[in-house]
Amino acid sequence: MCGRIFVKTSLEELISNFPFAVRGGDIDGLGNRFPRWNGAPSQDYPIIVRDIVREPDTSGPIFVSARWGLMPSWAKPGGRPPPVNVRCESVASNGMFRAAYRSRRCLVPINGFFEWKDILGTGKNKQPYAIAMKDGAPFALAGIWETWKDENGVSIRNFAILTCEPNEMMAAIHDRMPVILHREDYERWLSPEPDPGDLMKRFPAELMTMWKIGQGVGSPRNDGPEILDEVEDDPEPTLI
Repeated sequence: MCGRIFVKTSLEELISNFPFAVRGGDIDGLGNRFPRWNGAPSQDYPIIVRDIVREPDTSGPIFVSARWGLMPSWAKPGGRPPPVNVRCESVASNGMFRAAYRSRRCLVPINGFFEWKDILGTGKNKQPYAIAMKDGAPFALAGIWETWKDENGVSIRNFAILTCEPNEMMAAIHDRMPVILHREDYERWLSPEPDPGDLMKRFPAELMTMWKIGQGVGSPRNDGPEILDEVEDDPEPTLI
C-alpha cells in the first residue's frame, strides 16, 4: 500500500520538474504547505490532471489541488474513511473506481514515500522505511480522481493512489507498492484512452533505493527533514 508520502522541495520547485503541465490557479494556496516531509491522507496535494486549458477545446496537463482520499460524487459523508489506495487489479471493474479510471486519471508528483515492514509477522513490531529514486529525482505515482460536494455544497477534488505487486526491493518489506510511472508514460496515463492497463506494473527495483528511518514518521505531526534520517537496526522495535 502507500499511506504516507514526502515532498522535500518547495511547491514551485516541484512544479518546475514537470514542465509539460501548466499551473492551475487553485494550487496557489498550497505554497506554504511545502516542503511536506510526512504527508498523510486527508491533506491537500498538487496533482496533474488532463483538463481544458488556455482556450476552448484544447486539453492538456494541468496542476490542480486535490485531497488524498477518494470520494465519488455520489458518496455520502460519514462511514468508513475514503480509500487512499486502489488495487490496480480491480480498478477497471470495481464500481466505486471504474468511472474515474476510465476518464479521470492523474499523476501524483512526489519525492518519495514510506512503508512499514512487519518484522515479526504480528502486526505490532514494525520498522519504517523511506523509499525514493536512486538518483533523488522527483517522480509521479499513478492515481485516479473525483469531485465530491460536502454538506455545504463545496466541491472537493480528491484522489487515490493505485498499487500493484511489489518489485524485488519492495517485496523485502511489503506485499504491495504504489504504481510508479515512467516519464515517457505520463502523457498516455493522462490521455482519453479508457484502459491503459499495461502501465500498471512494478517499477524497476534497480532505479530505486530505500533506507530505515525512525519511528517519528508514525505521527503526521512530525513533519521536519529529520524524518528522512537513516537509522541503525533497532534490536527492540517500538510497538505501534
